[in-house]
Amino acid sequence: MEALSERNSRVVSAVKLHRGPNRRKSGFFLAEGANSVEAALETGRIEELFFSMKAAAREHELVASAAAQGVRTTLVSDRAAEMLGETVTPPGLVAVCRLVDVPLTSVLESSPRMLAVPVEIADPGNAGTLIRVADAVGADGVVLAGDSVDPHNGKTVRACAGSLFHVPVARSRDIDATLDALEAAGIAVLATTARGEVELDEADEILAGPVAWLFGNEAHGLDRAVAARATHRIRIPIHGRAESLNLAAAAAICLYAGSRVQHAE
Repeated sequence: MEALSERNSRVVSAVKLHRGPNRRKSGFFLAEGANSVEAALETGRIEELFFSMKAAAREHELVASAAAQGVRTTLVSDRAAEMLGETVTPPGLVAVCRLVDVPLTSVLESSPRMLAVPVEIADPGNAGTLIRVADAVGADGVVLAGDSVDPHNGKTVRACAGSLFHVPVARSRDIDATLDALEAAGIAVLATTARGEVELDEADEILAGPVAWLFGNEAHGLDRAVAARATHRIRIPIHGRAESLNLAAAAAICLYAGSRVQHAE
């Protein structure tokens, strides 16, 4: 099998998927590394799997499994692998996958018990971590509300460590329409704010029902008008001297608390 060079048209087309407009136009994105590729393979979303000789030696079973499932598996040169990857030391294993985001209506039609709703989340690493946490605690979906980062961004996909393929992810640009839809579905909207009237430790009764957690933007938190529209405003008690928590940490604490209550039933 001859390795494709970086000039091959299929490699060139795949490399273009590092850019958001090309992902939207084509309907495909790149998933890099064994965790992401394995999760994508399990959900049948891979269109083509590119691998280097080094990756073939290291991840032989994964490449063979993809081939056995009818996925097009393609050996590429080290230079092509570098261009397909985005990390300093590329793993040499990159899958072209179909986009994963779904409409908000399809998330709500599944009668979710717990949703994570980051509002205008900007950092791709934070978005990926939040999706991974949502997957870990058994949340029923993530809704990226407002002007948020693309969940198919390479850094987001890597931070998800495969969870992007496990949890339904929706993008809903209109924040008010998102809140309207959540309320219409009978879901209690919980805003996380430093001055919330309900302390997290005392919120078990609220957390027992269907809830959607709103998490604010990294730089300026939740907009006051958005927090005011929530059913309840929840604050995380801070017993030490830290002024606040970053978005990913706050999300992990709140989602775990919700999961603890719901799984105790």
